[in-house]
Amino acid sequence: MMPLLWTMLALMISFKSTTGFSLQRGLRVARGGAQSTFRLASSTTDNDSDNDTPYDLVVIGAGSGGVRSSRIAASYGQKVAIVEPQLQHGIAPDYSAIGGTCVNVGCVPKKLMVFASRYPNAIAEAAGYGWQGATAGTFSWETFLEAKNAEITRLNNVYSKFVLGNAGVEIVQGYGCLNGKNEVLVKDANGQVIRTLSTQNTVIATGGWPNLPSIPGIEHAISSNEIFYLPKQPKRIVCVGGGFIALEFAQIMNGLGSEVTLMYRGDLFLRGFDQDVRELLRDEMETNTHIDLQFNTNPAEIIKNDDGSLTVVTEDGNRVETDVVLMATGRNGKINGLNL
Repeated sequence: MMPLLWTMLALMISFKSTTGFSLQRGLRVARGGAQSTFRLASSTTDNDSDNDTPYDLVVIGAGSGGVRSSRIAASYGQKVAIVEPQLQHGIAPDYSAIGGTCVNVGCVPKKLMVFASRYPNAIAEAAGYGWQGATAGTFSWETFLEAKNAEITRLNNVYSKFVLGNAGVEIVQGYGCLNGKNEVLVKDANGQVIRTLSTQNTVIATGGWPNLPSIPGIEHAISSNEIFYLPKQPKRIVCVGGGFIALEFAQIMNGLGSEVTLMYRGDLFLRGFDQDVRELLRDEMETNTHIDLQFNTNPAEIIKNDDGSLTVVTEDGNRVETDVVLMATGRNGKINGLNL
């Protein structure tokens, strides 16, 4: 029944495969050091003699919207620059990079985790189709992360060199903010202005950012950014939230062998979706996973213990011991520092 559960989620969130991708191929790329040969196609320094000429368009944020708008504008002969803090993924505190949330800390790496988590159930069903002696084996979180990171690095490079570079879009590394109607300041991580861009038009395409509730100990929790870079697979994880991000990661970690607790403050998750779908998913998860579903449950505090483990104290006073707390409690527009 697990394939049905995943199929239902897939239909609701337009789940698509990453065409032509192989984690084994990605792992070979990582070990071969292929990404070390990459160079930006356009200059990002003040030495560019054309920097004083006003841009037709400056885009702040190199995610899906920013990349598309900048590339299309450049295809019409416009002088375009795109501003992005990071060109390579995985660097705290941003984690994301060129390509945006989907490429770096969203759709793509999440789908790869989904693929990895499906194997145990697929192998368990193999005997029914005549395959004898098949076992799931042992999952290596470290091997998976190495291959996953190699694939995301490859995509970062594709976006920089081919998608934007070939379109003639200048990539400017830094944090963009408005300085009046026709000027964008580019700052470094310390808030120092490193470049000033004059522009006729500006597009803000900075996307969203995980929202974490203001409860004591929230600094001990992670979001959907950090989960892609945990150095070790947690033996126990509490996922908080009732949207598809919380449900996906709960099922991913369950499939990979972690002990999972899902907490949601309401009566039933996926509020706003069709009621029959919500109920079917609940029934499937109760019957065919080891996830501990806790409805009408809201964390009130997260305590870090001496051994490094965490204790989640709910509003009802119940306590759940865990290694990681994932907060999947919505997203807000990423507008801090834009000087709107």
